[in-house]
Amino acid sequence: MNEFKHAKELYDNTTIPPQLSDRVLTGIRNGKAQYQSRRNRRIRRWTAIAACFCVMLAGLNLSPVLAKAAANVPVLGGLFRVLTFANYDKTEDSIDYSISVPEVEAESMLAEKVNTAIQEKVDRHLAKAQRDWDEYREAFFATGGTEDEWGSREMDVIIHYEIMSQTEERVSFIMYFAEGWVTSQEERYYYNLDFARNRELVLGDFLGEDWVSVCNASIQRQIDESKSTDGSTLFFAPDEGGFTTVDESTDFYVREDGKVVVCFPKYSIAAGAAGNVEFVIETLED
Repeated sequence: MNEFKHAKELYDNTTIPPQLSDRVLTGIRNGKAQYQSRRNRRIRRWTAIAACFCVMLAGLNLSPVLAKAAANVPVLGGLFRVLTFANYDKTEDSIDYSISVPEVEAESMLAEKVNTAIQEKVDRHLAKAQRDWDEYREAFFATGGTEDEWGSREMDVIIHYEIMSQTEERVSFIMYFAEGWVTSQEERYYYNLDFARNRELVLGDFLGEDWVSVCNASIQRQIDESKSTDGSTLFFAPDEGGFTTVDESTDFYVREDGKVVVCFPKYSIAAGAAGNVEFVIETLED
């Protein structure tokens, strides 16, 4: 008991440094500021998406189901998560919307950068789709189309994503943006993210310093093997705009087995019948 009393007296008589209060208050303020910053970024993102739906779709009541649901690929580590930020299907004004937008959740500037880029692409795609539809409708009636004929017209607006591979430290996924009406249009964007090193991955990370030669040799071999017995092929000749070489802007994704797949848009190096062209890159070790 005497020891307890003595300890209490020491505690009561201990002088509190005058700067301690300021340090505590500063720490509290900094903590609140960091929390508010993260919260504001999330609110701004939700607000921007909601505003885009309202403005770009001319006030239509889409009533989308916006919910964060775990992606179809399990979360394997604590560095990041890929969640479904917006997910809904809706038909308005003869436009069928099928929307699934991802969000990368991680304590890093890389995640914020990627989420901002995705949001900008979603905004731009929705705006373009509405503009294309309005211009098509105006031209349709200007050239003698009737209301009955217009009633059979429809348009698909598609935004989706697919996770190609995921480990504890990195993820590879593709964003698809498509319009389907009189003609079909599609854009693809490829994301290969390393959250251990907080940066976007490049082909050299997987194929080494000689990645250009490795890719070119593998791609050319597959193009040559695609030729029929009479020498015909869907691929353009190099002097006709066909494949010549990969570079830093060449798209790719990583499969679950670690294989790198190099991708080229439709019509870029081959006839339209070939679609979006993909090459699994084989190395000398394979």
